Amino acid sequence: MEPERIVETNSAGEQRVGPVNAALTPRWAGPATFARLPRTDQVEHTDVAVVGVPFDSGVSYRSGARFGPNHVRESSRLLRPYNPAQNHSPFANLQVADAGDIVGNPFDIPEAIDSIETAAKELMGESTKVVAIGGDHTIALPLLRAAHSRHGKVALLHFDAHLDTWDTYFGAEYTHGTPFRRAFEEGIIDTDAVMHVGTRGPLYGTQDLEDDARFGFEIVSSADVMRSGVDAVVAALRERVGDRPLYISLDIDVLDPAHAPGTGTPEAGGITSREVLEILRGLRGLDVVACDVVEVSPAYDHAELTGIAAAHVVYELISLISLGADAAADGPAYGISGARYGSEQ
Repeated sequence: MEPERIVETNSAGEQRVGPVNAALTPRWAGPATFARLPRTDQVEHTDVAVVGVPFDSGVSYRSGARFGPNHVRESSRLLRPYNPAQNHSPFANLQVADAGDIVGNPFDIPEAIDSIETAAKELMGESTKVVAIGGDHTIALPLLRAAHSRHGKVALLHFDAHLDTWDTYFGAEYTHGTPFRRAFEEGIIDTDAVMHVGTRGPLYGTQDLEDDARFGFEIVSSADVMRSGVDAVVAALRERVGDRPLYISLDIDVLDPAHAPGTGTPEAGGITSREVLEILRGLRGLDVVACDVVEVSPAYDHAELTGIAAAHVVYELISLISLGADAAADGPAYGISGARYGSEQ
């Protein structure tokens, strides 16, 4: 039996099919689509497709991110339709739906990458924007290829403990530590508008940083976030991206293991879940064309901390897409002060 859903009419008079009505069907019941939204086959069209990519054959340490998409879906059951931090209802404004999973060959990484790219291009079509849930960070490369085919060279904000611009592992060019080096080599990212956020921890040597800078990346480390604060970080990111089409890639290990233990390569000294959500909210008005949230490994996720954090990140990314590139950069914040984001109040 199909549960009753929330149906809302947006400012243009268009009806949007939203989540299952939690007042009629308890949150623990029914299929676990993201935020209990409809599937793509249950709506006439889709503006934003949330899609799982359960692939983790590219990991270099702890595996398990193949189980991430469904874990994040289960962790999203408590999300609600109205985002007070942005004073916005993304599921009412745009038709958001769960597109299920993209399947990649777990025994052949290049073949899996090709499959993910093909499926992502089909999903994006003429106008649909994609928010992918991984899976390991290998999946960012085919998703970037798909975004490039639609939008040309894209700006990239990469939230991660790690650079992911290494060359090879055991001679393999396609792993979760190499996607952005390959993206640079393929010319699909705008090297004047690429940035890492939250990086930290030991490296193999100074050559790692020299190569990374050669690819065009600037770095906001987790220590920079702590010392400079969210507002300064947001200002730097906005200046770097400008009005370019933007791809956001977020490895959940950008968060400190205290906030996200369920990941394959945890590093001490990360940013908090509050900081990452506030940074994302500060990107209001940028032209976000596609996103991914990756490296959620539920086997290590005690108390569902990582899944809940990832679900909220996906929700904020959907909100950014829904707000669109014409949204005011100093949109409403939610709090007792009533201050607007980026204002001097």
